[in-house]
Amino acid sequence: MAQRRRVRTGSALAGRRWRTRADGCGGGDIISVAAYDDFELEFEWRLPAGGNSGVFYRAVDASPVWARAVEYQLLDDREAEDRIVPSHRAGAVYDLVAPSQDALRPIDAYNHARIVACGPHVEHWLNGVRVATYDLGSDDWKRRVAGSKFAFFECAWMSTTIMFIIISAVKTCR
Repeated sequence: MAQRRRVRTGSALAGRRWRTRADGCGGGDIISVAAYDDFELEFEWRLPAGGNSGVFYRAVDASPVWARAVEYQLLDDREAEDRIVPSHRAGAVYDLVAPSQDALRPIDAYNHARIVACGPHVEHWLNGVRVATYDLGSDDWKRRVAGSKFAFFECAWMSTTIMFIIISAVKTCR
């Protein structure tokens, strides 16, 4: 049976559970050292005006990571270019499930995010509100993937057994 683990990035244990990978532009990734099956990840985040980032999970450490992992979208829904597409807004399952409501705080405030993954069932929470939910392998999930940009990729993340959590930091160069 899977064991749930909580990782607080400010804790002494965080250094043993995470590694970093720089991108050469002042940003980079924070990657879990261990693989997880069922998990609950909570974190605080805030972006600059127009910011766009994400938390990738159930990923294989492959390039490009965005084509190999599910993403919890982090976005400034008020100014970012990507705000026009509902499934690209803060809390979304990027390009697959739009948030059910706007729970985003003002740009200068921290947001509290939570991802709960239990078998094929996954929930995205933003500031105490469940904003997105899906079940891997369901007919609805398959329809969403087929209608997205991920339809043409080998989606290893369709499985619940490949579990790396990758947090993509804001990139500062283009």
